[in-house]
Amino acid sequence: MRRRLAKIAILAVLVLALAWWTRAPGPGAAPRSPSPQGSESAAQSAPPVGGGPAAGPYASEEPSRLADRLNAPGADIASDLHVLNDVFASFRSATHGENPVGQNTDITAALTGRNPLGFAFIPPNHPAINKRGELCDRWGTPFFFHQESGTQMEIRSAGPDRRMWTADDAVLTPGPNQTKL
Repeated sequence: MRRRLAKIAILAVLVLALAWWTRAPGPGAAPRSPSPQGSESAAQSAPPVGGGPAAGPYASEEPSRLADRLNAPGADIASDLHVLNDVFASFRSATHGENPVGQNTDITAALTGRNPLGFAFIPPNHPAINKRGELCDRWGTPFFFHQESGTQMEIRSAGPDRRMWTADDAVLTPGPNQTKL
């Protein structure tokens, strides 16, 4: 019995050492910087929400420019919805997973750096983020995000009347007919 426990302990130590060795760069080595597939812009970052140094492989890189056109003067809500759709696509590609989940504040937190990569797809100080940490449309109303599936996110703006679920809402629904205005 003691031999078996000793073998298990040795095996566990070897597995932990191997995991540490493959994750930590050697002395004098440059930090690893994996580049996600699907978006050349996704290889840029900013510190996560809440200040302090960014965690993850993107900590030392430039801030993301993915959301620069969000709510830009001279653009329209359809353009804004497509910008957000591109941000979600980059998030999925970089994390090799699915869309962030939760309410607007949870999703905004994930997009601004509170994700496994510590990468901010949208800068935490972006003007489209209100004081409550919600991502807002060009009229200052928080977007409504509905996860159609792990890889498809419906994005809804309340439109100029600032009331959700009315005739002037702008919606981008994943699929062949993406934008409904």
